[in-house]
Amino acid sequence: MQNNYDVIVVGSGAAGLYTALNLDPKLRVLVLSKRDLLLSNSALAQGGIAAVVNTANDNVDMHLNDSLIAGGFKNNTESLKVLVNEGPKDVLNLINLGVEFDKKEDGSYDLTLEGGHSRHRIFHHKDNTGREIVEKLLAVAKTFKNITLMEKSIVCDLQQTPGGFSLDVLKDGEHQYFNCNYCVLATGGIGRVYEFTTNSAIATGDGITLAYNMGAKIKNLHLVQFHPTAFANKDRECFLISESVRGEGAYLLNGNHQRFMSRYDDRLELAPRDVVSHCIMEESHKLRDNHFYLDITHKDPEFIKNRFPMIYSKLLDEGIDMTKDLIPVYPCQHYLMGGIDVGLNGESTIHNLYAAGECSHTGVHGNNRLASNSLLEAIVFAHQIAEDINKKVDENGVHEVIPYEFSLPAGTEPIPHGIRTEIRAIMQKSHFVLPDTVAAIEGFERIKELKSLIEKGDWLVNVDYIEARSLATVAYLILKEVI
Repeated sequence: MQNNYDVIVVGSGAAGLYTALNLDPKLRVLVLSKRDLLLSNSALAQGGIAAVVNTANDNVDMHLNDSLIAGGFKNNTESLKVLVNEGPKDVLNLINLGVEFDKKEDGSYDLTLEGGHSRHRIFHHKDNTGREIVEKLLAVAKTFKNITLMEKSIVCDLQQTPGGFSLDVLKDGEHQYFNCNYCVLATGGIGRVYEFTTNSAIATGDGITLAYNMGAKIKNLHLVQFHPTAFANKDRECFLISESVRGEGAYLLNGNHQRFMSRYDDRLELAPRDVVSHCIMEESHKLRDNHFYLDITHKDPEFIKNRFPMIYSKLLDEGIDMTKDLIPVYPCQHYLMGGIDVGLNGESTIHNLYAAGECSHTGVHGNNRLASNSLLEAIVFAHQIAEDINKKVDENGVHEVIPYEFSLPAGTEPIPHGIRTEIRAIMQKSHFVLPDTVAAIEGFERIKELKSLIEKGDWLVNVDYIEARSLATVAYLILKEVI
């Protein structure tokens, strides 16, 4: 009985935690975290969360329009209306839950500006907004008696069964089995399918793979966002130089230390991310040089240190003083606009299976996400999911779940070494800022071979196997859409 829950949430980022906190307290809720509770893409989010709380010179229609422009007018307008209209209430609720956003000396919120926004509407906590939100939500979740938090627990398999769902969870090398009426996937992005990403180590597309294998609709997985200003140190996990640095006046320079955005877009450094990334690649081809820099040295040093303490500190560790030195940057995989297709209530095409946050496809972002709309989407649609589940429980109660009979994996040999490395190389070459169609066609055939090798072999089911299976599935789905 201890493994039966009313709701199981897979993922402990902003979307997962906010879902759990908004569920009816009478429901027994389990939140599964793949690694440490604080390791998520949400916790890495620097810039902020966009919402029109101050309507003195801003309104939700302007926020909606900015999102449409950034998304190439391919956004789902109904979902987008939910985002911009519900967002202010959820941001205020975050504040009520203890989240602290920066304020001015007069006590008003210090709203900032980022690329694509026509107004200052972005709430932030220095340059580590995501971590502030996750830490505060986690602290509150730990006080809720109906919420169980379980870390270092990766879902191997998810099956629909009469009454709900059954999960095979690998924890400390042992398989444990859980059942629930409602399941919420909040597993984050797919960044680790690329050689270089700003995403955390958990971002291997596990939730998308689980949903796909169950038959849920996956949509627009090829819509991958590349952030134009990742720190160019070529580590696998690239440190992000937040969009808010440009929002506060930083210049983007080419290898000749010249500003160049005026040749491509009237919005200059504050054009949407996909535009800036494309401009960098065009400039790189034109000059045959891939060196690019951010320059904020013209701003007051104390302002820089106070506004960007984390970025300042991390760059110092790399031998760069951003108050005096240029910051080397280059585009890098950052975010996924596609995912598990869901409706306005966050429910997938499988009854009572929900998805929230980056693993979901609500359609709010269109072809390119507007800066600081990601944390907003996570909390708004997490709230939508919780309300929908609460309503269903009020109307129908909870039901007994007939457990799915999982067969214990018998394989003892680990998957061959190098599969994940090969997948990353294929994706980096074939589907980066400027996609390579020929490479994508060739890569797709090899990805199919690797996917089949993983799925049909009798391998040891460990974390490496699960993540390799996820990466192969994600790469397969992306390239299948591209070609």
